[in-house]
Amino acid sequence: MKIAAGLERAFAQHGFAQIGVDGLREATQVSLRTLYKYCPSREAMVVTALEHRHQRYLAHLLDGLPTTPTQALDEAFERIGNWMLENAPQGCLFKSAVAAHPDSELLHQMLERHKLEVCDGLVRATGLTSHRDELLFLHEAIIHSWSIMGSRAISSAKGFGQELFRQAAQQ
Repeated sequence: MKIAAGLERAFAQHGFAQIGVDGLREATQVSLRTLYKYCPSREAMVVTALEHRHQRYLAHLLDGLPTTPTQALDEAFERIGNWMLENAPQGCLFKSAVAAHPDSELLHQMLERHKLEVCDGLVRATGLTSHRDELLFLHEAIIHSWSIMGSRAISSAKGFGQELFRQAAQQ
């Protein structure tokens, strides 16, 4: 956990290309030997960081959401905004990892799994099973527009989210 958290922090702050192994060792506060014991390659370090980030994000986004579907979606969108402010002002760490390592099939798979599990969680929280793609789209729209729109991205997503509930009620 300590290693994973340190790696996540280091990659989020410095990116995937610029920080070296010495910086990663320092960020994890373990010896180089211990770091390589648990993460025997650079790719393993990235994977460890992303797995940690994935679990933190799912918990942040989905744990303890209101039980009313419309309130759950509004709260989830607020939580995405909070995450962006506190953890991801430069955008999605998973997409940054893929951009830094475009030939890594494993990182592409992790990105896809992360996004789909987030989407599945939003579907479970809202009951909007027939609008799965739209929920993923709104999640991604907030993340990608955050650097330009800030909290306006949340307001816009909430408006579109309410429209999804109106459409679902008519089906």
